[in-house]
Amino acid sequence: MSNKKIGEVILEVKNISLAFGGVKALTDISFDVREHEIRSIIGPNGAGKSSMLNCINGVYHPTQGQISFKGQTFKHMNSRQVAEMGVARTFQNLALFKGMSVLDNIMTGRNLHMKSNLLLQALRWGPAEREEIAQREKVERIIDFLEIQAYRKTPVGRLPYGLQKRVDLGRALAMEPKVLLLDEPMAGMNVEEKQDMCRFILDVNDEFGTTIVLIEHDMGVVMDISDRVVVLDYGKKIGDGAPDEVRRNEDVIRAYLGTSH
Repeated sequence: MSNKKIGEVILEVKNISLAFGGVKALTDISFDVREHEIRSIIGPNGAGKSSMLNCINGVYHPTQGQISFKGQTFKHMNSRQVAEMGVARTFQNLALFKGMSVLDNIMTGRNLHMKSNLLLQALRWGPAEREEIAQREKVERIIDFLEIQAYRKTPVGRLPYGLQKRVDLGRALAMEPKVLLLDEPMAGMNVEEKQDMCRFILDVNDEFGTTIVLIEHDMGVVMDISDRVVVLDYGKKIGDGAPDEVRRNEDVIRAYLGTSH
């Protein structure tokens, strides 16, 4: 790990509970995320990890509890508001536009930053054209950063899975998030693709200073790249701390490590 400086708390989850009908998905969960850290959420299948991410980015509204971002507390926010506050997300099952090029897919992440109206954008007229050129430059930098220059004009649907995941990451980065939520970014990847993705996650954290909240099944990966880890099991928090602490936690070993190692 680099000698990075972890900052103040940027995101705080307080006593979050979530129920669907009578089924409790999350029960009284609290943890915080500090600026510039890689904070992982782990746990067996059905532990409530994706539900937690959905609460943070406004897809689900918790039954109880609240979430604060940069000191502002909110009970209910929609995904658009969360995005405007600087939280971006990648998805477990890719939500890319398969027929569009890599460049155009990543450009969609810039929509939040586009000031000119849609008609001017469509006509590419005057200020809208200048703005698009400026936005495109930012997107080109992301494409270089993710080493996908060779595929700029390729329709995303034609790319191998590992590269599609990289485009998904690029689109989230194009939003210039303060906090990036990664939902199983390495699911379905081979060893080499995982290593690449790990490197990019560390670089995003390091070079852009982006705070990262990561859900991941691969324990090796999590223990290698995380600053702190929170562990869920059946919707409850059973562990929280540095990777080494979590590794030694009896409850975690019982729930998780015992089954996977």
